[in-house]
Amino acid sequence: MDTACFAVDWGTTSFRLWALRRDGAAAAVERRGEGMAALAPGDYASTLERALTALSGGKAADPDIPVVVCGMAGAAQGWRNAPYLPLPATFADIAANAVVAPRIERDVRILPGLAQMTAAAPDVMRGEETLLLGADLSDGMVCLPGTHAKWVSLDQGRVVAFRTAMTGEVFDLLAERSTLSHYASCERTAEASFADSPAFEAGVLDGFAAGGDLLAAAFSVRAGPLLFGEAAAAGARARLSGLLIGAEIAALAPRRPATPICLVASGELARIYARALRIAGLPATAIDAEAAARRGLARCAAEIWSARFQATNGGSA
Repeated sequence: MDTACFAVDWGTTSFRLWALRRDGAAAAVERRGEGMAALAPGDYASTLERALTALSGGKAADPDIPVVVCGMAGAAQGWRNAPYLPLPATFADIAANAVVAPRIERDVRILPGLAQMTAAAPDVMRGEETLLLGADLSDGMVCLPGTHAKWVSLDQGRVVAFRTAMTGEVFDLLAERSTLSHYASCERTAEASFADSPAFEAGVLDGFAAGGDLLAAAFSVRAGPLLFGEAAAAGARARLSGLLIGAEIAALAPRRPATPICLVASGELARIYARALRIAGLPATAIDAEAAARRGLARCAAEIWSARFQATNGGSA
């Protein structure tokens, strides 16, 4: 492999490693379940080297090839704390503030997260800043769905504001552990089908309209099946998802965006949010999240080790 550097997206429960060529394209990828939640600070170096060996076909990876890392490895309880950068922040600031990882011989740099340090709306992100880099936008609104969805405002190449919605986490709690779980959990409509479900569409519309009345609207997931039987129970899980995503969009999306909202997501999560935005009448474009993560890491690597790369824009998709 003509490898300029290795790149790691290190999440709470996941680990993705790419070998990046000089043009920023991926020569190989390795996926593992060794996220931050399963590791102590002293485990990171050995975990990374095992993954590099696996990526290299069972041979020890060249120690002269550097590694750029984003995500929870830079958290206070991770490998080494990479302090949050306050807003507004440029994309160049992210690479410039990478920290050197300890207890490893190769050159490993960990990227910082971003912080909105306002008393009215304090917020943080770690890992999503690399998706923003890979999306390669200068202006507009970016939606990053997930357990904790991020809605980010960009202005002239700067991240100027963002808000986090705990939509995925709240969905899991309500569907599995609340009074709604009798219907939302037992009828396990696959999330892959949510985007095509009439119950999801109705939920998005109701959640979008409910806004601050979401907590009252959510109880319909229990009351509907009690009053109207199997037909309502069959779509309970999809309706709950739609309610939460609709309310999230109502709260955080601009009603008349100057440019289409950029949706950075993968798989069925991308499909569900794209459908919800269409139902809400909001224009959107889509970028694959895994490709964005790789491109963002490549852009940072090219800033840090410019001599190893042909260009500093992250290369081809």
